[in-house]
Amino acid sequence: MPKGRSRFILLLAGLFILNIGLFLLSLNLGSIQISPAEVLDTFLGNGDTRQELVLFQFRLPGIVIALLVGMALSVSGVILQGVTQNDLAEPGILGINTGAGFVVVLYIFFFQSSMNSISGWGTYLLPLFALIGAFLAALIVYALAWHKGVEPIRLILVGIGVNAGFSAALILFQVQMDPQDFMQAMVWLSGDIWSANWNFVAATAPWMILLIIYSLYKTSALNVLTLGDDLAKGLGAPVEKERRILLLLAVGLAGLSVAAAGGIAFLGLVAPHMARRIVGPRHERMLPVSALLGAAILQGADIIGSNLTPSAEIPVGIVVTIVSTPYFIYLLMKTN
Repeated sequence: MPKGRSRFILLLAGLFILNIGLFLLSLNLGSIQISPAEVLDTFLGNGDTRQELVLFQFRLPGIVIALLVGMALSVSGVILQGVTQNDLAEPGILGINTGAGFVVVLYIFFFQSSMNSISGWGTYLLPLFALIGAFLAALIVYALAWHKGVEPIRLILVGIGVNAGFSAALILFQVQMDPQDFMQAMVWLSGDIWSANWNFVAATAPWMILLIIYSLYKTSALNVLTLGDDLAKGLGAPVEKERRILLLLAVGLAGLSVAAAGGIAFLGLVAPHMARRIVGPRHERMLPVSALLGAAILQGADIIGSNLTPSAEIPVGIVVTIVSTPYFIYLLMKTN
């Protein structure tokens, strides 16, 4: 086995073990601490009712959502950076997250009395509305960026403007909500996985897994697009067709992530950059490493947010933003 390939496999194994370690740590820590021995007893069916409730109904769904959303946002960021050929591209900056959040808030505002009432069929409709919002934002960005084709830099600039527009529209509806719904919407849009339940997992997990697997299949097309449009066309690649498919993948992953965990910014920016520094720019290696890094970062942020302050939990999206903002500023300063 070539030396580079063996290192890559060892890296994947190390990241997998890291995620397992964070998974086990998340089971133990929280407002109600459960020791590793008690966790094992509960999984073996020997735990008490409280431990079973905490582990199976509250913690496990949130951990599964954190793993999937971390991977989905990171993969979405990898695709967007490759398609736009811009290292600063990610779902939040391009307005995809905000568009998804805007339509979800509309759904809550008009059809739900409060966010706590989202249950039953409402749980399965939430991802649908999030996807509608994400694709609406992407369609607007793509249409406004189109000028005899789509130039990557034009796509980024239009995305920033659309993001600002959706953010303003969000505020208009939020200020008309009653105080309880307004506060709950604010927490959710900041990135919230506390309210995750098995219905959310069932509604979003299968689609996230399918899209992530298909993204791995499209890494060769992503490699070709990063060569630039002229060279990619010279190699015979259907540039616009592949760009549209990859954009749909990125938008779908981002929309499902917003439906499951609200608006988590910068994760789709930081994880791909870390992966690129570790394994280089080839997407068949960068994409899986980025997915595992994103899952680990979001799990770690969830642990910090749940245990940093004893009186209240901090939304995981806020933790990710606080940690990632200095790195984003550094990238902004280094990018021409």
